[in-house]
Amino acid sequence: MRRGSSPFPLSFAVLAVMFAFAALAQEHPAGQGAVDQAGVEADGPAIGVKAPSSVPDDGASGFSMAGGIDALEPYKLIRSLQFVQDSVVQGDHPAMEMQRFLLDVIDKRLRQAEQQVFDDPRNVDAALIYAMSGGNPETLEILAVGDKFGNFDNEVTTVLRAYLNGQAAQTKTSLAEVVDIYRNTEIGPYLTLVAANVMAATNDVEALEMFDWARLTAPGTLVEESALRRSLFIAVRKNLVDRALDYAQLYARRFINSPYAGQYADLLVDLVVVHYGKVGDERLNQILSFMDAPRKREVFLRIARKANISGHRELAVFASGKAETLLNPSDKVPQALTELYSGMAKIPTDGVADVMESINAVSNGQLSWRDQALRQAALIVAGEVIRKPDPNSLTQAFSPNVAASDAAIAADSQAPADGVEARPAASDMPPAADTEVEEAAARDTVFRDYVSSQKQALERIDKLLDGIEEDKGS
Repeated sequence: MRRGSSPFPLSFAVLAVMFAFAALAQEHPAGQGAVDQAGVEADGPAIGVKAPSSVPDDGASGFSMAGGIDALEPYKLIRSLQFVQDSVVQGDHPAMEMQRFLLDVIDKRLRQAEQQVFDDPRNVDAALIYAMSGGNPETLEILAVGDKFGNFDNEVTTVLRAYLNGQAAQTKTSLAEVVDIYRNTEIGPYLTLVAANVMAATNDVEALEMFDWARLTAPGTLVEESALRRSLFIAVRKNLVDRALDYAQLYARRFINSPYAGQYADLLVDLVVVHYGKVGDERLNQILSFMDAPRKREVFLRIARKANISGHRELAVFASGKAETLLNPSDKVPQALTELYSGMAKIPTDGVADVMESINAVSNGQLSWRDQALRQAALIVAGEVIRKPDPNSLTQAFSPNVAASDAAIAADSQAPADGVEARPAASDMPPAADTEVEEAAARDTVFRDYVSSQKQALERIDKLLDGIEEDKGS
């Protein structure tokens, strides 16, 4: 097979699983049957050697598995899945393709398995772990309903099926009881993680203890990564700053290369912006010390953006300055974002005209839609700062400036940003997809939040100026 036909790079995890399958396949000759290749290729390519003659080999179909995989014990397949998933959260992103492939293979193996296969408790545990590791919930339903010999514990399957079908509220009490029974078994960490997720859905602080137990009994695994990330979520929402900082530092040290680290970064930014007084520079630097320069820069840019929207000017200036020190001359987009966020933070200070010129110089082509909305809002606020006051605004009868400002904001929000083509009216456009509607709503929310926070800052400045004028008059 040609090397170029591989649909994904061969990572260490992928190669390890391939060798394991090759060794296991020797125990089960090809004559015993093979996986339905058509079904496998619908979600991901098979892994192994050349495809069977029944499948056309067009040179781009990827790897295929030697026969006999359908006769492997489910618990052996689950071990391969666990190894691959643990490799993914450690930073082996190409192994995600192998993960999808294994989930598909295990699903078929479990559905086609004879009842006597589940006389082995290890295979029962494998089916439950599969269901709790991103597998098809319908497969567990089929196995539970078709269980003729009582191999599956009805209490476990009942609560898991309810959880996987989105009926978490009905499983809370039963899950806690099941966790106590199975705590020291193979499925203990998984059940504990599921139970903690149910409690976390209601922001229950007690979920933190269950997350802690799950991650400590399964170190270095997908279970620990999920437990740490979700513990951080609960701690941030409950304003448990010290615990949140501990979780944030642990995650940065152990799983910063995980494909799910983007969600972690959002939580870290929320923690820093809301509680920066408690976090402080020293603790933030400790957490970021486990990241390389591009990741640090990304975190500081996110902090600067959120701080600007939230009205924390000093933090926005600090974070954008830190991001600037980590810039690479070839990184045009981070450079544009740094200039935008830095300029936005400096609007209420002296030299607004220079700041406005700097923001105007930022190209829209290097900004996302959300940042284009922020740029537009910043220009409006800067324009209001340097605009000469209306003489009528000195009276108390009415405030035309406020009305004019609101009208300008409404008009500018309808106008296209610089360098962006105007969009047709809503009535002239076909119905938008849900994602487009959500993106538009997000842009509108960001735009209004920033304008609102800056208007409040300007109003505070106006009050201070009014007090100065009154003192002079007296």
